[in-house]
Order: sequence, then structure tokens, then C-alpha cells
Amino acid sequence: MTLHKKILASLAFSTVLSLTAQTNEMVIQTNKPGATIQPTMYGLFFEDINYAADGGLYAEMIKNRSFEFPQNFMGWEVFGNVELKNDGPFERNPHYIRMGHSGHQHKRSGLQNEGFFGVAFNKDSEYRFSVWARVPDGKKATFAVELIDPKSMGESQQIAKADITVDSKEWKKYQVILKPGKTEAKGKLRIFYNQNETLDLEHLSLFPVDTWNGHENGLRKDLAQALADINPGVFRFPGGCIVEGTDLDTRYDWKKSVGPVENRPLNENRWHYTFTHRYFPDYYQTYGLGYYEYFLLSEEMGAEPLPILSCGLSCQFQNKDQDAHVAVCDLGDYIQDALDLIEFANGSTDTEWGKLRAEMGHPEPFNMKYIGIGNEQWGSEYPERLKPFMDAIRKQYPDIEIIGSSGPDSEGKQFDYLWPEMKKLKADLVDEHFYRPESWFLTQGARYDNYDRKGPKVFAGEYACHGKGKKWNHFNASLLEAAFMTGLERNADIVTMATYAPLFAHVEGWQWRPDMIWFDNLRSVKSASYYVQQLYSHNKGTNVLPITMNKKAVTGAEDQNGLFASAVWDKNDNCYIVKVVNTSDKPQDLSLSFAGMKKRNMLTNGKLITFTHDNVDTDNTLDQPFTVIPNESEISIEGNKLETEVPANCFAIYKFTNSSK
Repeated sequence: MTLHKKILASLAFSTVLSLTAQTNEMVIQTNKPGATIQPTMYGLFFEDINYAADGGLYAEMIKNRSFEFPQNFMGWEVFGNVELKNDGPFERNPHYIRMGHSGHQHKRSGLQNEGFFGVAFNKDSEYRFSVWARVPDGKKATFAVELIDPKSMGESQQIAKADITVDSKEWKKYQVILKPGKTEAKGKLRIFYNQNETLDLEHLSLFPVDTWNGHENGLRKDLAQALADINPGVFRFPGGCIVEGTDLDTRYDWKKSVGPVENRPLNENRWHYTFTHRYFPDYYQTYGLGYYEYFLLSEEMGAEPLPILSCGLSCQFQNKDQDAHVAVCDLGDYIQDALDLIEFANGSTDTEWGKLRAEMGHPEPFNMKYIGIGNEQWGSEYPERLKPFMDAIRKQYPDIEIIGSSGPDSEGKQFDYLWPEMKKLKADLVDEHFYRPESWFLTQGARYDNYDRKGPKVFAGEYACHGKGKKWNHFNASLLEAAFMTGLERNADIVTMATYAPLFAHVEGWQWRPDMIWFDNLRSVKSASYYVQQLYSHNKGTNVLPITMNKKAVTGAEDQNGLFASAVWDKNDNCYIVKVVNTSDKPQDLSLSFAGMKKRNMLTNGKLITFTHDNVDTDNTLDQPFTVIPNESEISIEGNKLETEVPANCFAIYKFTNSSK
């Protein structure tokens, strides 16, 4: 190579370096605040999958507490003189057990429950056992309730014990507090009886005394607190596919989920039959976690409640025959269910359903603003059923915003068909779902840039990155979710809600992954995806700010070095927040220029939050819950321009206060 050619090559290489450095200069237009970021922008989606409700968030520890499972003693071991009866005090849960003398003074009648993957309890914590009971002949009868360690190699299996005396021939509720002497993850609850009188027991229940916000027989504290710690703006419930049911008989019926828990009937969970490779024949819903509890949780978290109701279509994946669905002309009861739900949530106490809400403990309305009709329905059968719902709701409750669906896919035939249909019906929001691989998330940074601003708003109702060959929680999946979310934030004028899914998974009872929060009976762990959601929610700001690189939005385009970015202004804290995601495996030099600021203003109180890990396949576990967590530090800036470096595979958040000199 001649000297001249060497010089030209050197100049060309320098030019490439210069261009590369230039592409990493991002400009934030501070004087052009854009769309308002809705309080509902980042929220939570709950579905009873992976034992998320019974055996999870709902803190009941006894499986099949009212003997209503189709196999009535599923979850129970019975011994001695025990008989199943079906004329009990609760119309929709008629089964109970009758215990009599075992026939010998040294024998016992009784039963013991295995719980959900064990009955777990902590040493010195308190647990409330309750039961409905009677002695038919009117005399007194005493039975023992115990928490046991069935594997104990010590002197006794018994960890806690109390006696309950039943003193009436009428059904009454009795309860006692148990305080175990040791921690046990795989314990059982045992009932012993050895008296002559006949004793009837119904609705045997065990809850920790220490529940979320102290509600008696309420929610598991650590799981509910993890939800509240996200600061969600919206809470979508109860699903998901369970809204549809495997068939119409097993759809989620909200009216069966309210009123006294003892009289809420059992429902078969549609995930019961779905996955034969991870099959759980005892997966049912007691409805103990029902619509009242969902509304109350929403209120206490500060989130807008968003219930989803059946539109009369059972799961279309599992039901190809039109006879499996409700005909349009027969939708009257389903439409009335929607109207009655709004009355339950918002109606005065002199209405039928508002009165029930008050009787349950909440006379004030829940101020519900949104309702979803249908989950992942598709085809012409969906909009033709949605329309009569919308007509009835808008006639009676014109202020309620109605959410329709774009089907189960993020693009394609059904998606392209349903979006125009939702526009014709004038849905307020359209629920989009996408469980997609890394390659999809890397190409979706500009997904919403060209959406019709005149059409319905977008609710990104279910999404998660499913790694190719790695369909489990790992840091890289969460990083790409963070990258995708920059596009949600930049387009906050059209995207007003977003919720990751699914929310919960029991480590022994999961059927679908990845999931946001994993747990066993005593512990829980927040995944890397949880922290991404939390970081966005805690730093959402109030208004979008334009941010560009080479005068283009930062969407991970080919010439943007794997970078994604969004910027917001928070008028409440008087600060700028810039989110940058480096999806490449190399550090990137970064320049942030805050343009348009007044001369008397300056940037102070710099904070940097980084979320990264050297091993992109790792995640938090129950035994190592803090492997991947955000780190916060102070950062300084000269003038209105920050020169820094974003580590490889990193989600970084830069925050600066706008102060006057």
C-alpha cells in the first residue's frame, strides 16, 4: 500500500469512528413537552395461571376447604369414622363432613390436608384456623386441630395444636389461632376427633394472621406488597384466558365471586387441562379471590381497576364449533352482567349491586372507569358480539371507557382485520397481545410511531420476551422488554396502558413461563422483568420529550448501534428523565444534550440508575434473589450536556433536576 493510500485509509477509518461517535449523540428538546403520560401507563395484569390465586396471592392454605372438588376428598386424607354429606348450610357449597366415634377409645376419626404443595408456616407466626361446625344432637363436642410435620424424625410431628369446642346444633363459625414452634415448608393440617357425639364440619380454612393491609383471611402479604411496590397505574383482572373458560360453563363469572366466601361456588380453572406436559388435576378456583377483592386491591395500590368480562365466546383455541359459543341473539344475560358489574363497582348503596358492595364492607364506590369485553377473541364473531355490549354500556354508562381486542397476535390476518373493526365500533382502547422472541422485540422500537392518532388508544395488555430456545426468565429478555418500552413511552399520546404478563408463578405449580414474580409457599422473588416494569413506573414522568439521534427517533435502527431511548419531563419533581437501553454486547459512548433550556436554568442533582449483568442468561432465584437488581449512583453534568458511556447490555436511566442559577 502506498503512503497516499495509507493516508486515505486512515482518513476513512477516522471518518467511520467520527460517524459512529456522532450517532451516539442524543438531543433532548426540553422546551417542547409533548403528550401527557397517563397515570395508567404502566400497570399490572393478573390471571389465575401457575397457581397465582388459590395457592398464591389468595392466602388460603387449605386445598378443597369445602369438599366441593369433583373428587370430594382431593387434597384430604381421611381416617376413622368420616362421612361426606351434601345438605350443608351453603347453597352453592353443600358438601361437608360428618365425624363420629371411631369405635374404640384408642382410635381416632379425622382427616388431614396437604395444602398447595404443602401447608407451610413460619416459626412463631400466627395462623387463623376457622371452621363452620355443629353438633346435630345439641350437645358439646371437642376436636383438635394441629399443624404437623409429617416427616418429623423427632419426638413429635405436632408443631402447633389447639382444641375447639362446638356447642350448638346450629351451624356456627369457630376459629382459633395457631402458633407453630418451628418453620416447615411441607407441613399438613390435621384434625383429630374421639368423642361419642356426631360432629359436622364445613369450610375448614387456614390463613396467616399477618395478611396484606391486615385484611382478615385476605391476601398473601409479600406477594401483594410486591405488586404495590411497582406503583401500578392500572390493574387488569381476572385474565386472560380464564375469562373465556375452556367452555362457557367454566368461564369466570364475576357474580359467583362476590358475597360471603363460604357460598362462592367452585370453578374449574381453564388451565387445568391445557398443558399435559405440566398437568395439575387439582387446579380449581374457589373464587375466594373475587371481584370485590380485586377492586379493593386496586384501590389500595392506587391503580385503576380494569375488569375483563366474557363476550359470550369460549376459548376459540379450544372450541372450533360455533355451538360452543353464545349466539348474538342470546347475549342478554351476558350484557346484563356487564351493566351489573358497573353498578357493583360504582352504584349507590340503594341499588341492588351497590348494596351488596356496601354489605361486603365498602359503601363508597370504587369509581371504575374502564371495562374490557372479551379477551383474545378473533374473527367476525367477535365484533358482532362486542357491538351490543358497547351499545348497552354507552347508553346507560356513557363515561365508561370500553376496551376491545386485536386478537392473540401482534400482526397478521386477524390483527389486520380486527383493528379496522375496532375503529368502526369506536372502541376507546384496543388490547394488543404479543409474546414474541428477541428478534421481534429488537425490531419494534418504532412500532407505534405511525399509528393513526385519530383511532382508538392502545392498551399493550399482555407482552413478554420469550427467548428463542430460552423460554424462561433471564436478564436479556428483560433488557429487550426495556428497549421495547421506550417505544411505548415515546408514543404516550396513543399508548396509554401497558402490562407485562403473566404476573405470578409457583415454582412447583407453573405451567407457563416466563413470569414476573416467582414464589414457593414461604418465599418470593422478583424477576429481572419485574425490575424493568418497576423502573418505568417509578420514572414515567408527566410529559414526553422529543429525543433524537441524527435527527431520528432512537429505535434501535441499524445505524444506531443497538441503542433505544426515550425522554420525559416530570413537572411534579421538576426533572428530566432519559431512558437509554444498550442492547449491544459492547459499551457505547453517549452524549446527552439538553437543548432549549433557558440560560438561567441549569441541571443539578444528577442520578444514574443502571440495570445490567455480565451474564445475560441469568436471573434472580429464590435462593439468590438479588443477582440482578438496579443500582443507583450520583452523576455530574457540565452545563447542559452529559458525556458518558453506557455499559454493554444495559438499561440506564439519567435524571437531572432543572434548577435556576
